[in-house]
Amino acid sequence: MRPASSGPWQWKHVSERIGRTCRLKSIGAGFAAAVETGRAAKPKTAAAAANQTRDGVDWAGKTNPDGGGDCRSVGERAKEGPVMKLIALTPFARAAVLALFVSCASAAASVPVVGTPFFGDPPDATHPWAIHDRNRPQPVRVAPGTASTADQPGQPPADAIVLFDGTAASLDRWVSNNKEGGPVKWVIRDGALECVAKTGDIRTVDEFGDCQLRIEWAAPRRVEGRSQGRGNSGIFLLGLVEVQVLDNYDNPTYADGFAASVYGVNPPLANALRPPGECQIIDIVFRRPVYDGDRVLDPGYVTVFCNGVLVQDHTPLEGPTGHIKRTKVGPLPAKGPLKLQDHGNPVRFRNIWYRPLPPRAVEGGTDGALSPAATQAKREQIAAFIRADAASMASGSREQAFRLGESLMYAPDPEIRARLERMAVDYVTEVAALPAFEREARKAEILETLRVLRYATKHGLLARDFAPWSRLEQVIKDAGWDDAKK
Repeated sequence: MRPASSGPWQWKHVSERIGRTCRLKSIGAGFAAAVETGRAAKPKTAAAAANQTRDGVDWAGKTNPDGGGDCRSVGERAKEGPVMKLIALTPFARAAVLALFVSCASAAASVPVVGTPFFGDPPDATHPWAIHDRNRPQPVRVAPGTASTADQPGQPPADAIVLFDGTAASLDRWVSNNKEGGPVKWVIRDGALECVAKTGDIRTVDEFGDCQLRIEWAAPRRVEGRSQGRGNSGIFLLGLVEVQVLDNYDNPTYADGFAASVYGVNPPLANALRPPGECQIIDIVFRRPVYDGDRVLDPGYVTVFCNGVLVQDHTPLEGPTGHIKRTKVGPLPAKGPLKLQDHGNPVRFRNIWYRPLPPRAVEGGTDGALSPAATQAKREQIAAFIRADAASMASGSREQAFRLGESLMYAPDPEIRARLERMAVDYVTEVAALPAFEREARKAEILETLRVLRYATKHGLLARDFAPWSRLEQVIKDAGWDDAKK
């Protein structure tokens, strides 16, 4: 690591670190522990403590020889800051907020910091991330599967959990839906799981909650019966919420009992069925209702596609579905089995898999609009991550100063702000005194610094009347560099 220069602020270009991979695997989890206990890590060495360094920078003008940082600024201040107001939240809300810290601890370890700092609008009271935030975790790569046809099942995506793939071995993931469980009495025929009448419903051994579910079914080719007596079965999420299976290709019935209805709740938007004997490809996105005690935080929804046609559009869920009786409003379990119904018809099922969905904002997720308490907690975590990242950089460098300044977007720190302001004054004084040829050689760096100062003053990271900003504007004007922008 390069030692800090003896000059006021010998800066390195921030672009040297833009593609750098973060190396801080335990930051999120460590900070979560600090929040829960009210404690944080001590300075790494006696020298670090004696010099009263913070984030690897000796703000008194001395260089910390081992680059160690004092994490007290995170943990100790957390006891006094908004994060510790978690103790006043309900148990559900407190668990959801604390889940924020754990959720990205491992993800942050290997996330490349890619993009431009001080770019989009900063975080606000309900959004912990800046717009186009380079610190935001990258999406997880998932290798997609292949498309199914009416005749041939496709391959699931790489992260799918397969419940039935046409093999006898996959029957181990299913049991009879009775108190004792026991082996499934349905049969495998031509790679499909076929219901045997009067053997009873079946359910998965796996229990899961919010999910993306793929299930393909076919009614018997030979048409028998009418209305609810033709090709009838059911797909029960959590074992409680039914998406109807029924041969309605040319077979009217009551609308909220139609194929792909949320049974007894909402008819499908369209009848998109293929003829009997052909496979119907069903894709379901399921979000269960979320409660905090008796209070509904999110009512839950189900979205269904039938053969690529949207048939349930974010349909709200109030509770379990049922026959004849109206749904009773109330919470559902966090997890449950997938149940398939024996309604007396030899309906076949194939290619059954699911993908668990990440938590929503109300239950500890980090995307979308969060509660003010959860947002503040997440912003403190991001700030702690950035400040610890800054501790790994060369002490007193421009790169480190920018990184610390970036942390102020997420959580204010009067000491960091005051010391960055003093360093900025020294930097602008140095630039103003440079001979013209040296200033020209550092043009890109100086213009980038002005951009950062403009952003910082615009969004309140630095005072709006911050003198070095206007002074640097004048230096650039005198050099004629502002003409290029016009």
